Amino acid sequence: MNKYLLPILAIIIGVGIAFFTKKEKSISTKLLLSFSGAFLLALTLFDLLPEVYHQIDNAKQTGLFIMCGILLQIILEFLSKGAEHGHVHLHKEDTQFPWLLFISLCIHSFLEGFPIHEHNDMVYGVLIHKIPIAALIGAFLLQSNYTKLQITGFLIAFAAMTPLGTFISNTIPFVANYVDVINAFVIGIFLHISTTILFEASEGHKFNLSKLVAICLGILIAYFL
Repeated sequence: MNKYLLPILAIIIGVGIAFFTKKEKSISTKLLLSFSGAFLLALTLFDLLPEVYHQIDNAKQTGLFIMCGILLQIILEFLSKGAEHGHVHLHKEDTQFPWLLFISLCIHSFLEGFPIHEHNDMVYGVLIHKIPIAALIGAFLLQSNYTKLQITGFLIAFAAMTPLGTFISNTIPFVANYVDVINAFVIGIFLHISTTILFEASEGHKFNLSKLVAICLGILIAYFL
């Protein structure tokens, strides 16, 4: 049951942080973003990547699927302007619903659900990844001119996409036959997002001890999980 509830809980926590801090990017959110990038990258390398290469016999084909996942995420970020790794570049004054951002985030969140299984630690990687992203998106939405109905609908759909992906990957036989291929795509998505977060963690290439500690903790916890 945790595999369905934890991604939803991440959105609730993230929006709660946005509601109480009233900031798009507080220091704590930046540190959590750095931690989440390292944690997600480490879990991908420690758990998901070896599993996919073990399940798919053709290693070069697996690498191709992963590269396609990276390209897919680049396309999604072109639509969302980088919201998947903490950037929201829309104007708060806009009243037109941000459909491109909404569709991109929903596709991204839906695919995130596929690698999550009953005894898979990837659910914790998705949980930690979603909290700061939900906080940043929530802060933008709460300060925007969109109606309460639009904001509520946006957040409910965003929260539901990952559990929906998990449900489909675990229950529909046809999809289950291709779950390893889809997971390879998701690895590419995770690699792109997590490395982008880590490269952006040191703004202006300045050394920041707190961010370094957050990154090291993310890697260490993922290793012993």
